[in-house]
Amino acid sequence: MRAWQVVRHGEPDVALELADSSLPPPGPRELNIRVIASGLALPDVLQCRGAYPIKPAMPFTPGLEFVGEVVAAGPDTATPVGARVMGVSALITTGKGAFAEQCRAAERTTYPVPAGMSDAEAAAFTIAYHTAHVGLVRRARLQEGETVLVHGAAGGTGFAAVQLAKALGARVIATAGGPAKVKTCLDLGADVAIDYAAADFVAEVMSATGGRGADIVYDPVGGEVFERSVQCIAREGRLLPIGYASGRWGMVAPNELAWRNAAIVGVLPTGFMRSDMLDMHAHLSRLYESGAIRVAVDRKISFAEIPAGLMEVAGRRVQGRIVALH
Repeated sequence: MRAWQVVRHGEPDVALELADSSLPPPGPRELNIRVIASGLALPDVLQCRGAYPIKPAMPFTPGLEFVGEVVAAGPDTATPVGARVMGVSALITTGKGAFAEQCRAAERTTYPVPAGMSDAEAAAFTIAYHTAHVGLVRRARLQEGETVLVHGAAGGTGFAAVQLAKALGARVIATAGGPAKVKTCLDLGADVAIDYAAADFVAEVMSATGGRGADIVYDPVGGEVFERSVQCIAREGRLLPIGYASGRWGMVAPNELAWRNAAIVGVLPTGFMRSDMLDMHAHLSRLYESGAIRVAVDRKISFAEIPAGLMEVAGRRVQGRIVALH
């Protein structure tokens, strides 16, 4: 089968080569998936660079998110061959990611596709929306009427948080870089959108909230953005470290939190009971089917264009997600 493989560390157009690869039969609780579409995201870029926390042995096939058809099911699985599923590949444990004609997945990281959802939408849904749900609902305990500040709101992760927060009855303040991305955030449903390249987001958030600050800060950017966000968080607010698109995690002094009775709340959509994850996915599926949330696909590309698409992600020239149709 054809597969894009990381054969050296570097930018995606240097690190990736198209190769012939094989996929062994699945083991216990594993599935082999014929990939229909795969979602491109920043973690894929970081894996090419060798900057991701977990580094499979080279050569390996990157690609975390997919939608596809089950072509083989290992022992102790309940998913039938032929089922259309979406989810996260077993790249981290096997090196057999979704930028290939077939990938490996643990059954526990696959999910049914919501009614009416296209292949492109399904390939870009799982990680972003599951992370948003775990962060906003399970960890931050978002209440209707609270204010949520979403950084990097024009990216795939931020898009999901804006939509879910709105669907759950929050007031949403979004930050993004440039007028076009600000407009996109407003079109998406944000109540306020701030161009962080043209204005001080801390001052703008405090102005928009009458000096109170945001109840929840959802931050996939990290670094200085995370560190400054504590200055615009409300008393008893929750600061969620989602990622580090800036290149590093942010660091906040304990006294900054103590003065506000605020908290840093870790968010990672793994390690939960399978039943809990299925319940969460069912909730998100109902929201999608009702039209309360929708997947933001910036563009669709071919399988051959995956390295070029990852270069667009690396250059932050994407609003929403790029999806490769295989």
